[in-house]
Amino acid sequence: MRAPSAAPIHDPAFAALKAAVVARTGHHYYADKDDLLWERLRARLRAAAAPDAAAYLARLNGSEEEWAALEAEITIGETFFFRYAEQFAALRATILPERIAARAEDRRLRVWSAACSTGPETYSLAILLHELLGERLPDWRIALTGTDINRDVLATARRAEYGAWALRSLSPQERARYFRRGARENTWVLRPEYRGLARFEPQNLLHLVDGTASLALTDYDVILCRNVLIYFHPDTVTAVVRALAARLRPGGWLLLGHAEPNPSFSEILDPVSLPGTAAYRRPPEERASEPVPAAPPPPDPAAPAPPPTRRAPIRAPRPQTHPQARAPVRSPARVQARPAAPAPAAPDTPLAAVRRLADAGDLDASWQACRAALQADPTDARLRLYEGLLARARARPEEAERAFRGAVYLDKGFVMAHYHLGLTLIAAGRREAGCRALANALRLAAGLPAQESLPEGDGLTPADLVAAARPFLGAGAS
Repeated sequence: MRAPSAAPIHDPAFAALKAAVVARTGHHYYADKDDLLWERLRARLRAAAAPDAAAYLARLNGSEEEWAALEAEITIGETFFFRYAEQFAALRATILPERIAARAEDRRLRVWSAACSTGPETYSLAILLHELLGERLPDWRIALTGTDINRDVLATARRAEYGAWALRSLSPQERARYFRRGARENTWVLRPEYRGLARFEPQNLLHLVDGTASLALTDYDVILCRNVLIYFHPDTVTAVVRALAARLRPGGWLLLGHAEPNPSFSEILDPVSLPGTAAYRRPPEERASEPVPAAPPPPDPAAPAPPPTRRAPIRAPRPQTHPQARAPVRSPARVQARPAAPAPAAPDTPLAAVRRLADAGDLDASWQACRAALQADPTDARLRLYEGLLARARARPEEAERAFRGAVYLDKGFVMAHYHLGLTLIAAGRREAGCRALANALRLAAGLPAQESLPEGDGLTPADLVAAARPFLGAGAS
């Protein structure tokens, strides 16, 4: 795979162009991925015959058509039918039957698939609704909407024609039931009875926050917004979730991606425990008199990031253990509570089991235990950290990066998550981004007593952290 071209980071026009892209799309994901963003931008510079970043920024400022083309370039995502089987199992067995029963009197159902890409998620919902309602379907008014910022993928969705890869989760019998052969070789077209339930329209989720979103995007029974929030600035994430919650009916459901839940969301919606599904629900009618809090304005992408908040860990720490022989993944030491120490965790907690297996050198078993624990509690930042450590030990650097970013997303003040993210990025050749993550770790650690063990740091103190990071950051680290 060809490495992305180095971004012109010293060019003020590139910085301005990057800020404009992040502000327009909300893709904070690119905040520390200058080279990757530049690779995507260069494709549009060539297409627009723009000689440099300044010329392309000027072109963007005067062309909604070019903005659409750029958004398509940086947001292309891969998806397939009935992706995330456990979520669709929850929709089939619990969520949609409950909503159908709740709306039986007026026989109306509104479902929104946000960031729908080329449409498989939206059409999978259409298939489910068709099968659940059966002969009752003609008596119902179904509003099933798929939205995306990328107009090119929406055009693909409207055609409803897919290759075998998008249908890979379906059996031959299901494929024959839902599709007919397409005009092109090895393509399939969704049958009209399913295709007719869905419609697609362009939508930028940031418009939910700034008040410019369509007024039709409201009163939903179910909203799916998977694997989108991970690209946004943390402050924008909360604003978007508040805005989505305000567009749910009382009793309506919001489904997120596995790595996206945040403990603060429980202040907005009620979390619901469903196997393998990050589900939230707006309180039913009797509690709906309390309005969903209004969304604050999104952060200015050009402004410096606010100092990270510090909060107590989601779970209680384990007690201090005796030193053990080190396995390839080292077991972290006890968590220091922030700001008050909670009671010690029981020795048989899922996190303790993950640590114990890693300490014994059984990385495969520890990995399986960690994955199972995360399915039960995807909001535990410490489990996300351990997921990253295990992924790195198993030579899966991309999974490690995602896990460490998830830990940072869940706990902005998690020093060791920033530290290990930095090491992972540097090892992958992304030195500048890695050094920024290490610098974040040092800045957070500077606010702690120099000889206090860092949470999940395996006995590492802030002073130790400075010494460990100095070879990467240079002699100026302190």
